[in-house]
Amino acid sequence: MAQKGVQLDEETFSCLICLDLLKDPVTVPCGHSYCMNCIQTHWDTEYERRVYSCPQCRQTFTPRPVLLKNTMLAALVEELKKTGLQAAPADLCYAGPEDVACDVCTGRKLKACKSCLVCLASYCEKHLQPHYESPTFKKHKLVEPSKKLQENVCSRHDEVMKIFCRTDQQSVCYLCLMDEHKGHDTVSAAAEWTERQRELGVSQQNIQQRIQDREKDVKLLQQQVEAVNRSADKAVEDSEKIFTQLIRLMEKRCSDVKQQVRSQQEAEVSRVRELQEKLEQEITELRRRDADLEELSLTEDHNQFLHDYPSLSTLSESTDSSSINIRPLRYFEAVTAAVSEVRDKLQDVLREKWINISQTYSCDITLDPNTAHSRLLLSDGNRKATYMREKQSYSSHPDRFTYYEQVLSRESLTGRCYWEVERRGGEVHVAVAYKNISRAGRGNECAFGYNDKSWALYYNNNGYYFRYNNVHTPVSGPPSSRVGVYLDHRAGILSFHSISVTMTLLHRVQTTFTQPLCAGLWLYCYPGDTAELCKVK
Repeated sequence: MAQKGVQLDEETFSCLICLDLLKDPVTVPCGHSYCMNCIQTHWDTEYERRVYSCPQCRQTFTPRPVLLKNTMLAALVEELKKTGLQAAPADLCYAGPEDVACDVCTGRKLKACKSCLVCLASYCEKHLQPHYESPTFKKHKLVEPSKKLQENVCSRHDEVMKIFCRTDQQSVCYLCLMDEHKGHDTVSAAAEWTERQRELGVSQQNIQQRIQDREKDVKLLQQQVEAVNRSADKAVEDSEKIFTQLIRLMEKRCSDVKQQVRSQQEAEVSRVRELQEKLEQEITELRRRDADLEELSLTEDHNQFLHDYPSLSTLSESTDSSSINIRPLRYFEAVTAAVSEVRDKLQDVLREKWINISQTYSCDITLDPNTAHSRLLLSDGNRKATYMREKQSYSSHPDRFTYYEQVLSRESLTGRCYWEVERRGGEVHVAVAYKNISRAGRGNECAFGYNDKSWALYYNNNGYYFRYNNVHTPVSGPPSSRVGVYLDHRAGILSFHSISVTMTLLHRVQTTFTQPLCAGLWLYCYPGDTAELCKVK
């Protein structure tokens, strides 16, 4: 009996909200006591209604009561702790706000462990015992605790619904059979439950089989993703090796050409120098002979003149002037022409192969009408945007750009892809942007290239410019109405190209993309100007 009294004391000094011994106990106006923090938190949830209630008796208070610590209760709780007594045993589990409470318990109710579909009541372990021990309750149907027992009672006749009407697909009571459900196809609720359980079992088997099939498919797709990634990584690695080899070969051929030219240059210069020395020697000899002849012409002694004349009148053989030519110049021009021919052929091959690569990664991109500014008219299957003088009658949408004449693609870009944009008219920004870029207002956070969520290339009369995070970078390259964009999201590569007869790299970005990207267009131009997402030729 003493132990029973201790249990009662512990229950008395427990908080109904946290089910533990009171901490900083307070007493509300109705007389019930709670932990200070527990009741304050409970009332905080009722703040919007401005009506504060007691969780136990539901009495309401207005305004919110000012709570003070109940010193007497606090002292009693501390004394209870000093005695070393514990809280109620684990098997005495009291019902909380979310639990199903025993309908028989008085005062503080215990959790129900079963509900009876015949009694339409829920019972704790103690009050459930008669259902196990008395023959009167042997045929009662016990189920897991339920708060929906009253849904088993007919709202018209206040009788338990034990019959299922298949005609109207609803549960009914026996009185309903004599009224609005007379002549309908009916069975006992238990029989219908058995049938539906059988169907449920078949459905579960089908679902489980589909789950297994889908898990296999997901696994296969994951394997495919891994295979694609491995293949792409190997292609990039092999391509880098091949281009490195090609560059080294070009460097070797460049070195060979330079060595050949220098060797020929040295030979030609040596030949010219040798001929030049020979001519200079001949000139020196001729000048000396001319001086001797001049001296001889002044000799008046007939015999002396005749004696010296034979040795001075005979000249040595002259150098052949036909060996003097411009053959080295012609030779070097031929080398330049040959190298130019190699360059042109290589450009043709690279252009052809690049087109193949571009078509391999070309994306079928369309523009999203829900993002288009009201002055942009979308056409040609939402591939073309035209700047209009009048606003278009688009419906209100949170994704729409409200100030800047911009539009994003419908598709998210996460892999390797390539697309081209054809502009007609004024300035067009070709961009990529994260999906969460701001849309409303005229701040930098909404404009392509003016923030850290978008990258943009544009062309005007002064040339190309690249913009990111409001930093403008001049870009050199041949002017063209078409711009190609290549994106490798995983590698963090973004490149812009001028597309005409040839393909020229304008700007390349190496970064880390943290979200999926969308293609973007900004028509910073005049009514009638257009920008179009083109199919790669």
